[in-house]
Amino acid sequence: MTRELVVFGCVGISAMLTHFVIVSLWLVPAGLPPLAANIVAFLLAFQVSYWGHRRLTFQAQHVPHRQSLPRFFGVAGLSFALNEVLYFVLLRFTPLDYRSALLRVLLLVAVVTFVLSKLWAFAGKRSA
Repeated sequence: MTRELVVFGCVGISAMLTHFVIVSLWLVPAGLPPLAANIVAFLLAFQVSYWGHRRLTFQAQHVPHRQSLPRFFGVAGLSFALNEVLYFVLLRFTPLDYRSALLRVLLLVAVVTFVLSKLWAFAGKRSA
């Protein structure tokens, strides 16, 4: 479990940095509104997250893609919905800069993602 948490953190930080860089250094400076940029960045960072967690965190090569990919996309989609709502609230009702708000949201949502990924998305058939 400790190894999983450490690797989850490393993969998650990689996905989070991918997400953050795409929003703050590419899309928002190019003129896309932060909430729209967040959607695009989520879809790109999802690739880092899925492959990293499948191969490294949960070592779930034994779980078929047809099972783990839709499940993890469901987990990621739920996490992203939570992300987008919390991001909207922080942008709308606090004086936080969009980058600071995004970092806070990404860290908070990571906990939900870990639990659902471990217990369902990358679990073998016995947990189906």
